[in-house]
Amino acid sequence: MKTLTNHMLLYDEDCPMCNLYTAVFIKANMLDKNGRKPFVTLTNEEQNYIDLDRAKDEIALVDTKNKTTLYGIDSLLKVIGNSFPWMEKVGNWKPINYCLKKLYKFISYNRKVIAPSKITSDTTIQCVPSFNVKYRLLYIVFATLFTAIVLFQYAEMISLLPKGNFTRELLLAVGQIGFQFLFILKLSKQKQFNYIGNLVTVSVMGSLMLLPILLLNQFTLINEYVILSWFGLTVNLMILEHYRRVSLLQLPKFLTLTWILYRIIALLFILNL
Repeated sequence: MKTLTNHMLLYDEDCPMCNLYTAVFIKANMLDKNGRKPFVTLTNEEQNYIDLDRAKDEIALVDTKNKTTLYGIDSLLKVIGNSFPWMEKVGNWKPINYCLKKLYKFISYNRKVIAPSKITSDTTIQCVPSFNVKYRLLYIVFATLFTAIVLFQYAEMISLLPKGNFTRELLLAVGQIGFQFLFILKLSKQKQFNYIGNLVTVSVMGSLMLLPILLLNQFTLINEYVILSWFGLTVNLMILEHYRRVSLLQLPKFLTLTWILYRIIALLFILNL
């Protein structure tokens, strides 16, 4: 790999995704050993030529020699393009660049609900993205649809359940959001959206856990007790993850109990169809 020298990526050290891909750049020698730096450790001098608000939303690539900065997908294309010029050329083609920027913002604005970090009252600068209602709603819709699709396919493998359809699973997924919303009405709009974002992320994580069984079932017949056991394990892990996230967000712990209550109500509803 061709190393991009005199450049430094500013990353959110509390974001697993940011940690991962910046570390990969270093390990692959696409950036030198000083090629990344936690956002919170910026010096006063560095803050003079970096747009801090923009850098919170879009990862910044600082040219330490010329004191200039690129942001978001442009910074990533710069790093990747130094080793693979054709990728930078393709990525800068208008239609593709437009889509890449939208995808980047979709992930970046939602990264704190995808992988939340502990809320702190520390007065130092923090790498927390701006709250964007449009991209949060898009994420909630995407996560809800994905969950409904996976659950519908998984339910098809369980003969003990009444024959269902995609609409039922979609309504149950949406109903979970509506049910939990009843218990967060007193929170600010941003906290409500942050919680719902984390809620649907837990559902996505559960759906991803079910995918291996779904895929395996395409090649061999899986015993239904194994299918049910795996589903039970998934639900229990989802409960633990929901509780962990509620604790990180400093929200009432009873939200996990209402989450469980809805699941029980939903199961009873399905069994009595």
